[in-house]
Amino acid sequence: MENAKEKYADIITLPHHKAANRKPMSLYDRAAQFAPFAALVGYDEMITEEARLTDVETPLSESHIEVLDRKLSLILDMVEEKQHPEITVVYFEPDYRKDGGSFLQAQGTVKAIDPIEGRLIFYAANGISDGQVILLSCVRRIHGESVDFLDI
Repeated sequence: MENAKEKYADIITLPHHKAANRKPMSLYDRAAQFAPFAALVGYDEMITEEARLTDVETPLSESHIEVLDRKLSLILDMVEEKQHPEITVVYFEPDYRKDGGSFLQAQGTVKAIDPIEGRLIFYAANGISDGQVILLSCVRRIHGESVDFLDI
């Protein structure tokens, strides 16, 4: 280390050169020069994805499944009689990138229940076309004036 001090002794105490006709570059702009040379492309996205939390799907009890089946049956009967109840559904949506998923809530007017395909179909905002479609196997709770009396 002593050799370096001796070698550069004539210039080590000189002031840093600043151009008279240019203003100094900001630290932000200086850092931006090196951005294209990121050594680990995609690393930030991978860390963000790994840090994203998911919920765990828990199996339903027999009594809970029975209550859901009764509510869905009641809603199906109402739809067949041309009544379209307003309900709120809590359902589990699996995450296709990692284990788990998330519990979501949908509210709307039921257009149809398709027991063959296992789907609950809401009316769209315009009241005419199909809106949100939820798989019956993902439904966890159903609330609404016409079905809440079936809760235990």
